[in-house]
Amino acid sequence: MSITGTPPALDWRLHAFRPDLADIRLRGQVAAGRFVEGRPAHIAGPAEPLLRRPDPQAPMDSQLLPGEAVTVFDDAGGWAWVQCRHDGYVGYVRRAALAEGWQQPTHTVAARQTVVLPDARQECAPVAFLSLGAPVTVAEAGGRFAVLTDGGYVFAGHLRPVGAAEADWVAVARRLLGLPYLWGGRGAGGVDCSGLVQVALGACGITCLRDSDQQAQSIGDAVALEPAAWRRGDLIYVKGHVVIDTGEGTVVHATGHTWSVIEEPRGQCLDRLAGLGLPVTAVRRPRLDPAGANG
Repeated sequence: MSITGTPPALDWRLHAFRPDLADIRLRGQVAAGRFVEGRPAHIAGPAEPLLRRPDPQAPMDSQLLPGEAVTVFDDAGGWAWVQCRHDGYVGYVRRAALAEGWQQPTHTVAARQTVVLPDARQECAPVAFLSLGAPVTVAEAGGRFAVLTDGGYVFAGHLRPVGAAEADWVAVARRLLGLPYLWGGRGAGGVDCSGLVQVALGACGITCLRDSDQQAQSIGDAVALEPAAWRRGDLIYVKGHVVIDTGEGTVVHATGHTWSVIEEPRGQCLDRLAGLGLPVTAVRRPRLDPAGANG
């Protein structure tokens, strides 16, 4: 996707611009009919597909978890054109999935999945399901269940305070073993390869870009392509795919090969990919950076 007069380096996935409309921050960089500032909103319901076009049949480029924040640049015909705050990705969501304003989360979900109950009775039917990494705002803490600002109840042991990051993204990724493979997925209903990396690193306080080609150029530090140089937690990239090295002779990844998140011998995995014409092109070593950016 490109626009006449747009610098080739301007990635449409990370910058909101169309021929008729663009983010006001891009004035002077792109040609557009008008420029707007955008307004804050957040996902109010279940996980929401982020689509490439305002069409239910359009490719799902990513997925937004409940509570995640976006900036809305356009709102028409039942669709909103948005940019995600956590990774900058641009796309379309259903207008009905949004609520106005940004929430200030106090916690994130630390379990693979948890339920939101209408009260603290164990036998209640859940009102929602939340995936690993979903942000929540707790109004009352200290008991067996945390009370959310919207009145829902979540088991306190499934939440982690914002800023209390984990240290081992390999262990986080292993918690998602067996999940279905889902192109664009980032939640308990399914993940793709780069989504798995993003969720696992996010649990450790490391923010990263969404797609594997973006990650392969930006996460942490570059590592030599020789296997002898690799260690636990390194991210191994081939064209269109990424796997996580466990440091134990295996890798964890979300793959269409088995349509699931699996752990398998590293050599077996890389040999299979090489046989498909997909040799290793990059290896990145994330950094546990307190600031998080491009960790």
